[in-house]
Amino acid sequence: MGRLLIFALAVFGLIWLLKRALEGHTDGDARQAPRARGAPGDLVRCAHCGLHLPRADAHGAGGRLYCGEEHARLGPEGE
Repeated sequence: MGRLLIFALAVFGLIWLLKRALEGHTDGDARQAPRARGAPGDLVRCAHCGLHLPRADAHGAGGRLYCGEEHARLGPEGE
C-alpha cells in the first residue's frame, strides 16, 4: 500500500512539473515577443500636459509626442 502511494505521488509530481515547464516556456515566448517588435506598450510623456500614455496612442507633431490632437495643436507646455 505504501509503495502504491509513493508511486502515485511521484507520477503526480512528474506530471505537474512537466505541465509547469511547458506553460512557462510558452509564457516566456509571449512576454519576449512584444519587446522584439519594438515594445508597443512603451509609455511616453505628453509634451503639453505630462500625461503618460502608450506610444501607440500618442500623436506626433513637431518631433514631440502628445496625448491628443488638441495638445498637439497647442504645442509644448509654456510655449
